[in-house]
Amino acid sequence: MIHNLHNINFLLQKLKKNKKTLGAFMNFLKIILPVAILIVFISSCGSPSVDSKTKKLLSDQEQLEKDIAMYEDTWMRFLKGDTSLVNEERFQKDVVVVTAQGDLVGIEACKNHYMNFLNGFSDIEFTIPEVIGQGNRLVKHWNFKGTHTGDFFGIPASGNKLNLSGTTLVTIKDGKIAKEHDFFDMMSMVSQLTEGDVEADATKPGVN
Repeated sequence: MIHNLHNINFLLQKLKKNKKTLGAFMNFLKIILPVAILIVFISSCGSPSVDSKTKKLLSDQEQLEKDIAMYEDTWMRFLKGDTSLVNEERFQKDVVVVTAQGDLVGIEACKNHYMNFLNGFSDIEFTIPEVIGQGNRLVKHWNFKGTHTGDFFGIPASGNKLNLSGTTLVTIKDGKIAKEHDFFDMMSMVSQLTEGDVEADATKPGVN
C-alpha cells in the first residue's frame, strides 16, 4: 500500500514537472513562431519581386539586341543597294531624320535623303564598327568610303575619293526606327569632294 502511494506521488511530481516543461516550450513557441512566420512571409514576397526584375532586365536586353541587329542589317543592306528595306516594317511612318536644313519627316523623305549616298557614289564601302544602346536609344559609329561619281546633295561629281566617319543617334519605337540624327565633319566631307584635280571616271553611273 505504501509502495503504491509512493508510485502515485512520483507520477504526480513527474506530471507537474512535465507541465512546467510543456508550459515553457509553449511560451517559447509563442515568441519564436510569429518571427518564423514573418520571415517566411517576407521571403515569399521578396522572391517573386526579384525574379520579376530579373525577367524584365533579360527581356529588355533581348529587345535591345533585336533592335541593334535589325538596325545594322537595314543600313548595311541599304548601302549595298537594297533600298526596299526602308519600309513600314522597319521604320515608323513618321520617322524623323534630323538635318542642318531642318527635320525630314516620313519614310519617303528618309529614303530620299539617304539615296543621295547611293546616287552620288560608286565603289561604296560602308562599315559599322560599333552600335551600342540602352532602352530605346542607339548610338552607331560608322565609316563611309566611295568614289564621288554622281550628284551628292547638289555637289556635282568630282571623281574624288571620300573617306568619312561619323556617329548617328537613333531612337527606336516598337522595334522600328523612329529617328536618325547624323553627326560628322561637314568641312572634311566638302573638302574631300571639292578639292584636288581628279577626273571623274566616265564609266561610273551618274557622271556627266
